[in-house]
Amino acid sequence: MLGRRAEAAPGRDGNRSPWRCLRSRSMRWWSVANLVSNLGTWMQLTVQNLLVLQLTGSAAATGLSLSVQAAPGLLFGLLGGAVVDRLPRKLTAAVSQALLALVAFATAALVACGALSVPVLMVLAGITGLIATVDGPATALLGNDLVPEEDVPSAIALGSVVHSAGRLAGTALAAVGIAAIGTAGAYAVNGLSFLFVTAVIPFLRLTEQAKATARAEAARPRGRGAPKERGGLAFFLGRRSLLALAVIAAISAVLGRNYQLTLATLVTGPLHGGPGAYGLVSTLLAVGGIAGAVVAGRMRRPTVRLVALLAAAGGLLQIAAGLSPVLMLLLVMVVPMAIVESVADTATTTVLQTDPPAHMRGRVLGVWRSLSTSWGLAGPPLLGLLVQGVGERGALVAGGLVIAAVIGAGALARRRRAGAPRPAPVLAPEAAFQTAA
Repeated sequence: MLGRRAEAAPGRDGNRSPWRCLRSRSMRWWSVANLVSNLGTWMQLTVQNLLVLQLTGSAAATGLSLSVQAAPGLLFGLLGGAVVDRLPRKLTAAVSQALLALVAFATAALVACGALSVPVLMVLAGITGLIATVDGPATALLGNDLVPEEDVPSAIALGSVVHSAGRLAGTALAAVGIAAIGTAGAYAVNGLSFLFVTAVIPFLRLTEQAKATARAEAARPRGRGAPKERGGLAFFLGRRSLLALAVIAAISAVLGRNYQLTLATLVTGPLHGGPGAYGLVSTLLAVGGIAGAVVAGRMRRPTVRLVALLAAAGGLLQIAAGLSPVLMLLLVMVVPMAIVESVADTATTTVLQTDPPAHMRGRVLGVWRSLSTSWGLAGPPLLGLLVQGVGERGALVAGGLVIAAVIGAGALARRRRAGAPRPAPVLAPEAAFQTAA
């Protein structure tokens, strides 16, 4: 049985270890479950891409299947976040994981029977994406409920490490899995990974703070007589810190995060490197990402200002990478670029999951899912056009300059607002008379 013993209360003693969240027994089990789930997910995703290629022989169809799976996040992210805020988190996460398992098993059965066609696969991909609009915020917030709030950065950073490890191992296992158990078996393994997470969730123990928040949310009045509640989008638009975070993330995602595209064209183009050189760059990006997650785990309460500084630093590093005259100098720049990106991602996720009030966090994550899906889909084509227009080096340098300029303009505007004199309060006539006297 999980969580029967009293769990430690990490974070209260000033511990800044990146792994401090693991002192929670429930977080240890949750991390194991996430690793198993990530292995299965990346294994299935790799197999799915190969399956679409086998069925159609078209790379465009493969890309379409990924877009179909991402589209519900763009269209229904707000609704999914609202569902997470309304329902008990453990129940929501367990049900969503069980539904994902059901889809995986159904796909495995269709493949085994030879009845899977491309249209059916697209429908199943869309259903998976729809379930993920609820599963994503539910599982993210559930993980945070297992540790004190000051340890949330550690939990998020650990999740990033688990995600990276699962991606690398799951992709590698896909080839072995296809040879050993076939495509249907790979889907079935992913279904079992979801069931493992479902089985772990009931035994997780929430912190006392999370329990109190859940009780308060359950006691909030509902229905016609309840006070009117702002929707997730209205809340997001009314929160200046969240808007600033969205601007920083959007400009960075479109012009500064697609290193797999910009660095690929730079290495194989002006720097005259081959596939081996690009493979080395990809490896260094992965290593830097994991190292950045470890560094990020030491944070306590990251702010939007920190995210902005990291984004500006990433832009400057990107400029230096674009101006690199030789491949060796670029390789030196790749790891710090990935570290800065990883720390910024963890800081951004922490702000999103801790800055809003507890009863709005699911909706905020839903809004963010819709926004991030939009710039995730639009970013690569726009950056590709920029590379075609100004060249590989020009795209990196121009993108870095724009990022740094936007961050600088935002900092200047914030400083001016902070220094502007506040209007004097308007006094009632009798109060003005008393002041004069």
